[in-house]
Amino acid sequence: MTALKNWDGESMEKIKTSVIIPAAGQGTRMNAPINKQYLTLRGKPILSYTLDVFERCSLIDEIILVINKNEFKICRQQVLNPHSYSKIKLVEGGSTRQKSVYEGLKKVSPQTDIVLVHDGARPLIKEDIIVQSIYETIQHKATIVAVPAKNTIKVVEKDGFVEYTPNRDFLFEIQTPQTFTYDLLLDAHEKAIQEDVEGTDDAFLVERMCVPVKIVRGHYNNIKITTPEDLIIAESLIDLFSGEH
Repeated sequence: MTALKNWDGESMEKIKTSVIIPAAGQGTRMNAPINKQYLTLRGKPILSYTLDVFERCSLIDEIILVINKNEFKICRQQVLNPHSYSKIKLVEGGSTRQKSVYEGLKKVSPQTDIVLVHDGARPLIKEDIIVQSIYETIQHKATIVAVPAKNTIKVVEKDGFVEYTPNRDFLFEIQTPQTFTYDLLLDAHEKAIQEDVEGTDDAFLVERMCVPVKIVRGHYNNIKITTPEDLIIAESLIDLFSGEH
């Protein structure tokens, strides 16, 4: 177990922390012949960047990597074997992201207290955000990383006309990790299964249980790689912050 310390350096209770990294999606918008997680940035697979951050974070005890059942070989060859990862447990994913996260939840250590869920295709997450997410979750039970919306957002009717413009001061772009106490997230997923609900993210499932979710301020460079343009942006950010990755 990891001894978590508060900002004054005083020892808090020992906790067990796991991160679930869903990486089973095909990423059809990338128009690539392979899963986008295995595309490279400066010669290194996207997924490797993501795993590296959690592997070196001392507050993370285990990494549950959820991948497509047909990609165990490529994952081992291109991502796991070239590195000395010690925390990773491979798990077969489901047909949707939500189902993959649930499969991961079923495989975490029985002693797990805190669970983070982080997109495999967000390779530029920073360790300070991981630490802050864990710290805030100990206090609030549910947190999500987010950044204030930069652009004006319009709510549009089905016929294409603007219905109204919400106040941008209250709008945030949601990222990952999303972090919860283990029992809370498991209950939220099982409730969603029972009621046949598919959520856009894990926080949505927790919100349905009337549990408040706290925002942890993230970084704008914590992008999710979805399209070919994102690869160019990510490589530029890696060059800019080369000392951190």
